[in-house]
Amino acid sequence: MAKGSFALNIRKFAQRAKENADEVVRRAVIEIGDSLVLRTPVGNPKHWDADFKEAALKLGWYGEGYTGGRLRANWQLQAESPATGVLDEIDPTGEPTRAKFNTLAASMQAGGLIYYSNNLPYALRIEDGYSKRAPEGMVAVTRDEFRDYVRKAIRELPK
Repeated sequence: MAKGSFALNIRKFAQRAKENADEVVRRAVIEIGDSLVLRTPVGNPKHWDADFKEAALKLGWYGEGYTGGRLRANWQLQAESPATGVLDEIDPTGEPTRAKFNTLAASMQAGGLIYYSNNLPYALRIEDGYSKRAPEGMVAVTRDEFRDYVRKAIRELPK
């Protein structure tokens, strides 16, 4: 065995392990983000009761030309500290928000803090089961599937 080759092999192993850990984090971050966004219901006035429609009108959330998707658009992904603002965007399909998550995830690494935030005032109400289309919420269901997302990311690593 050549002098120093053991140390070189250990260094290569450690580098590969870090790269794999980072890749698992990136893949899991994307899957978790997809879950949150796609589980978030999009407002549809046909499903709203009269009291909610009245409140939505007073708050300016509903009227002529209303398009749902503000709650979906307000999912935010950030490293090291949670986002604190509210976005003035609408995303009924979830695709633009998911695309942002994919871009942001590309620079994330294992060992850091990762936050998903939705700071709209009614997000917690929807999480708590107010929507018939998300009776179990978005975060709770995604949290319960967290290990599945990580396992999937590990399985998808190149061999």
